[in-house]
Amino acid sequence: MTAAAAWRPKHDDPLLILAMDHRESFGKTLFGVVNDRPTADQAAAMQSAKQLIFDGLNEVGPLSSGRRGVLVDELYGQAVIDSVEQTTTPVVLAVPVEASGHPWFTLQYGDRWLEHVERIRPAYAKVLVRDNPDFDAKSREEQLTDLANVGAGLQKIGVPLLYELLVPATDAQLAGVGGDTGVYDRDVRPGLVAQVISDNQVAGIEPELWKVEGFETVDGARHVADQAKAGGRGTDLIVLGRDAPTERLDHWIDVAVQVPAFVGFAIGRSIWEEVVRDYEASDHGAAAAAAARNEIAARYSGFAAHWLS
Repeated sequence: MTAAAAWRPKHDDPLLILAMDHRESFGKTLFGVVNDRPTADQAAAMQSAKQLIFDGLNEVGPLSSGRRGVLVDELYGQAVIDSVEQTTTPVVLAVPVEASGHPWFTLQYGDRWLEHVERIRPAYAKVLVRDNPDFDAKSREEQLTDLANVGAGLQKIGVPLLYELLVPATDAQLAGVGGDTGVYDRDVRPGLVAQVISDNQVAGIEPELWKVEGFETVDGARHVADQAKAGGRGTDLIVLGRDAPTERLDHWIDVAVQVPAFVGFAIGRSIWEEVVRDYEASDHGAAAAAAARNEIAARYSGFAAHWLS
């Protein structure tokens, strides 16, 4: 494969990603996997489910603008990775490099992580990072060093970095808003996200795309976008789904489309989790599979249409 470097998303030509790089949570929630150690049958079922999700994406008709994308892991989605280039319309491929289920950034394949990226040559290599300015300073410094090394490695082989950032509240921060997570998301989180982005920039980490949690207000989204683009950077942002209900995701999209630096979304479980659960409880027949594919396509298309409207 070759990295799709010729096309970059824009606000009016967005990248709309179906995210399914979940691994530990995917197995635990939907397949009864214990301690992230699936049996052979469970692993096969997860691989089959990821192919089903991708088949649903392939049921989606042409978009009025932008491109479809898929974020998928090697562990259970190698068949999807292999089939991306066979699609009749372009699908932008992103793959994760982080290990699943770790509180701090940890590479999936240790010192050999870059070999995996070079073999696949995706359009983006993704890191998932949980950070907060009030987290332990030493651990944050070590994490930033690791991320800078990843960024440097990707730059050498010409694969852009997609940086997924989650900023969970500390106990003290949540107590400061009376335990109200909605108030934290609206009033506190945007400033913390901007600070974490700044800290990464100081550490020399320069993603092509920031994948960030949705914002409740346009002012909050603009504040984060301004930091992402500080100093004339060409960095853009996409909004992630966070397994939110449709109404909240629609609101986050409504906010993002009012900020030019946002160039799309990456939505996962909100599209396919319920569908996969229902399919796994079915007879796995052709009719059940067709219904699952059609429902995934309909849910993805609904969010795409909302962005593009």
